[in-house]
Amino acid sequence: MHDAFILGSWLLWILHPTIVFALAIRVIMRRPATGVALAWLLLIALTPFLGPLFYLLVGERRIERSRGSRLKTFRADAQQLAAQGQVAEMTQIDWTAQPPIAAAMDKLGTRLAGIPTAGGNNFQLFDRTDEILRTISADIDRAQKSVLMEFYIWNAGGEADRVLEALCRAAQRGICCYLLVDALGARPWWKSDQPRRLRAAGVHLRAALPTGLGRAVLGRNDLRLHRKIVVVDGTTAWTGSMNLVDPRFFKQDSGVGRWVDAMVRLEGFVAAPLALTMLGDWALETKQPLADLVCETELQVPPPCGTAAIQVVPSGPGESGDAQLQMMLALIHGATAAILMTTPYFVPDDALLFAVRGAVSRGVAVKLIVPEKVDSFLTRHASRSYFDELLECGVEIYLYGKGLLHTKSISVDGRIAMFGTVNLDMRSIWLNYEVALYVYDQSLVGQLVHLQQSYLADATRLTPQVWNERRYVHRFLENTLRLASPLL
Repeated sequence: MHDAFILGSWLLWILHPTIVFALAIRVIMRRPATGVALAWLLLIALTPFLGPLFYLLVGERRIERSRGSRLKTFRADAQQLAAQGQVAEMTQIDWTAQPPIAAAMDKLGTRLAGIPTAGGNNFQLFDRTDEILRTISADIDRAQKSVLMEFYIWNAGGEADRVLEALCRAAQRGICCYLLVDALGARPWWKSDQPRRLRAAGVHLRAALPTGLGRAVLGRNDLRLHRKIVVVDGTTAWTGSMNLVDPRFFKQDSGVGRWVDAMVRLEGFVAAPLALTMLGDWALETKQPLADLVCETELQVPPPCGTAAIQVVPSGPGESGDAQLQMMLALIHGATAAILMTTPYFVPDDALLFAVRGAVSRGVAVKLIVPEKVDSFLTRHASRSYFDELLECGVEIYLYGKGLLHTKSISVDGRIAMFGTVNLDMRSIWLNYEVALYVYDQSLVGQLVHLQQSYLADATRLTPQVWNERRYVHRFLENTLRLASPLL
């Protein structure tokens, strides 16, 4: 027994320094932010085996090598298909009628995500869940060629079941229906009978980013498909913050009230990049060639329908780098008068936080609306750790009290906006597969600002005096959980 203990001690003394040395080289060569690198090196060195294991699990934006290879193939195929299908009318935008930052953002998004701004679009902004689900159902019932859908969460009950029935009817009448739902976000739903019903009706259904021990070795299990996209016949598209759920039947025991969301219904050229985004996600999961999927779903360039100019920017590990962050930074840096932001979770990247503070310093009125109650204990407290510096620099923080405000939006000067699936947190920026619309249309931005103002009317402004009265234990908890904010 004594000899075994001595042998184990010697192995520990030999293995641990070797592992620390190897991972130290790996961390250094990946060149993360200096503070992040030092934190990981300290954790790896001070916690034998557990620290190295934790780093290998969540320390890098690591995707499976095969997925990375498929992503490269998808980007090349998508660019080729886009070049073949693009018509001059699609990208003819009068940038002189826009703020100067708009044209620069178009170039930035085109370079980073490969998708230029599309003109010729019509839109309807919806903020009532029942109306959203009924209208999506009606669009599916009118489908003649294809229905493409992907969501982070699907939850049975209420008006959500209306969409499921419409999808089953569409598949049964021969419409090509593809549905992609995140494996982890919709885990309870995958265990219900609804997936079986959809498959029996003829819907092509797939779980996105399955989890498991084997996948944890090859990549990260916590990379999630957070997009919400519906495209019907390649001409009508939906996106926004809402999962495929009826709030009356979703997380009723979480104590945060009903989830409050918004979606936009789009017609025109912009439907094409949203359709390609969804089909690209399907191709990554199934290994089907993108060109074959385009043919099977009979996708074509949709006709123009309106005048709105909108740019689609998808993002995610291995996909478009820091495109989402760069676009948001450009948007905020371009503000001259007012910024209004809504998000359920505010856990910003340092660059985003500095941009907001810089906007206030140059005289821009910045308002942030977040829900008073959040469903995640960890995220709620990590988010609140940023309130001190925001209030100190002059950001107005409002706590929405009529449910879990889930709408993700940024409006700037009432003329440009971001709207989509992206929370203002590091998980959305770096770890999730997201999609956002950058809107260069004053009419649509005006509708979004009106919606944001309605949230303000149901929110209470948080003053520094009230905030400073909270207990020390809460401050300590918030600052502690802030250390884990990149994972939340």
